[in-house]
Amino acid sequence: MALGTRRNGREYALKILYSLYDQEDPLDVVMSDFWKNFRFSADVLGEPEDENTPLEPEVINFTEQLVLGVYDNLEQIDKILLSTSKNWALDRMPRLDLSLMRLACYELMWMPQTPAGVVINEAIEIAKRYGTKDTPAFLNGVLDKIAKQVKSES
Repeated sequence: MALGTRRNGREYALKILYSLYDQEDPLDVVMSDFWKNFRFSADVLGEPEDENTPLEPEVINFTEQLVLGVYDNLEQIDKILLSTSKNWALDRMPRLDLSLMRLACYELMWMPQTPAGVVINEAIEIAKRYGTKDTPAFLNGVLDKIAKQVKSES
């Protein structure tokens, strides 16, 4: 799968996970609604693409794999994040930062075929686009701890 395909999948997954906050609809409804209504181009503002622009099946599959993985393992992911982000309660973290950390944590823990350095770098690059100036450094610190923990356990 091409790097751009995976980056797009991660960004779409981030947007879906972000949209789940304060959401009463079940995950399948949220994802279905996302694919019907929110096709984003590559620009920073996320302007919708032409509605006739097809999304690559690989992007959709990767996005849904990430979202379902985070959703199914959320309790364990949050325990890992709490143990690696000292002095930070999850409910105090900016919503975007938490969504991106959950996404990257899932990849680090449950998708070992993707090198940890790639996962962390992708999260940092996405954080630069969507987060605050402090987001990349914060994510780097937490995700590096998780990657070291995974490496020591394997």
